[in-house]
Amino acid sequence: MTGPMIVFESLSKWYPLYHPVTAGLKRFLFGFPLAVRSLRLNRFEALRNISFSVYPGETFGIIGRNGAGKSTTLGLIAGVLSPSSGSVEVKGRVSPLLELGSGFHQELTGAENIELNGVLLGLSRRQVADRLKSIVEFSELGDYISQPIRTYSSGMLARLGFSIVAHLDPHILLIDEILAVGDLSFQKKCTETLEYFKKNGVTMVFVSHSMEDVTGLCDRVMWIEGHTVRMIGPPEQVVEAYIGSIP
Repeated sequence: MTGPMIVFESLSKWYPLYHPVTAGLKRFLFGFPLAVRSLRLNRFEALRNISFSVYPGETFGIIGRNGAGKSTTLGLIAGVLSPSSGSVEVKGRVSPLLELGSGFHQELTGAENIELNGVLLGLSRRQVADRLKSIVEFSELGDYISQPIRTYSSGMLARLGFSIVAHLDPHILLIDEILAVGDLSFQKKCTETLEYFKKNGVTMVFVSHSMEDVTGLCDRVMWIEGHTVRMIGPPEQVVEAYIGSIP
């Protein structure tokens, strides 16, 4: 595939802020044009006029403080959010790894959730069945795989969630802070799997607060500050500038 896999062009995303009508309905109706204008101005701006491209096989990092717009960017790539203005174009199947265990059904067993999530992430039931043994072995959950996941710890959920994604065939993989969960052994396994994806040409967009992970995995990094792009470039340069901006 030639050309960028992901293109953001002058994209903004905002959400309206609603306020109760405190001055009375009659006054609101008589001043309707002014009221409408006020409502339009009262909005939360998650992203403002951002543009960037991600190329095939690239690992593209996104850094910034909490609330800068990093997760909103991933949501727009995944297609769960729509831009308020501007455009986003994505070529290829997206496999989001945004919050491990977030799509699991609490009353189903680990094995049943593997089938459910595998299908939701783009595999056929036959493909899930063929990979079930490998997924279970990768997760190291043993007999717990037959128990309802409401009995699982957060670390066990992380193992199960990542094990499913590790056995997908993603074109574009979205990763949000998943290397910060689980024990050291699981984190090492996550890193090794991402390195395998990287070597095999999977395009990855990686959000993290770990500057060590960002510089170790990414080819380029985008720093978002104040809901807009502050800098895009080589990981070491962008990370150094970002760290230097923190009081």
